[in-house]
Amino acid sequence: MRIALEAAQAAAAAGETPVGAVVVDPASGEVIAVGANQPIGANDPTAHAEIVALRTAAQKLGNYRLTGLTLVVTLEPCAMCAGAISHARIGRLVFGAGDPKGGAVVSGPRFFEQATCHWRPTVRGGVLADESSAMLRSFFRARRK
Repeated sequence: MRIALEAAQAAAAAGETPVGAVVVDPASGEVIAVGANQPIGANDPTAHAEIVALRTAAQKLGNYRLTGLTLVVTLEPCAMCAGAISHARIGRLVFGAGDPKGGAVVSGPRFFEQATCHWRPTVRGGVLADESSAMLRSFFRARRK
């Protein structure tokens, strides 16, 4: 999660919402890919940190299936990212702060609990949630000034 928080800080420095994500191989502890939010800079509405990390990992491994890997992200994934996590066959999702407005894992539609969801990772939320939340609050507070 510390690496994901560093990626989130890099996103904030670039003027993006501070969200970071890391794909890790739990068997070896190897960091496969790191992603930071970049929809503004990339002019790509799908360039959420999770999508960036999943794409990078899939390209690095030469496989769109990331079965058995862990995705660590600073903010609860939205519905788009939850769908991508399911399609990638991520084995475990770990996230920091919950997102009552846009989250789709434990908030909102609870994507992985839907009958139409064909792959469900194990989920753990709340990891370093206070740090993730503080970074987001600080970012948006500064933008409102």
